[in-house]
Amino acid sequence: FTLPDLTGSPVSLADFRGKVVLLNIWATWCLPCVEEMPSMEKLYREMEGEDFIILAVSIDNTGTEVVIPFVEKHDLSFTVLVDRNATLKSLFQATGVPESIIIDKKGIILEKVIGARNWASSEILGYFRSLIQRK
Repeated sequence: FTLPDLTGSPVSLADFRGKVVLLNIWATWCLPCVEEMPSMEKLYREMEGEDFIILAVSIDNTGTEVVIPFVEKHDLSFTVLVDRNATLKSLFQATGVPESIIIDKKGIILEKVIGARNWASSEILGYFRSLIQRK
């Protein structure tokens, strides 16, 4: 898939082959999504410089109009994409938000996580680092 980032530039999942990807489908109006964002930011900062990326895909139908203020308010520095038509929701058969898909360096989906998580726990950090070490 290819979706615009907050500046309108196209970003493709294929651009991140060779990195472990945490693909998060979320919306600004989703309370569990809002609650998990600080832990995603903490995970992102902890993993910075490693073969790891977070792609947080907003399905808000008003797009950047609500997403940019949300990102600024919560001081998020990971990559946020906008999917106004919620195409990823059907592509990944998501039943709601938040849902996260963990993709390995070869582009293989390893796990689908339904609901919010504490992404900054030591267990999750260890899990992502072990995925990065795989050949």
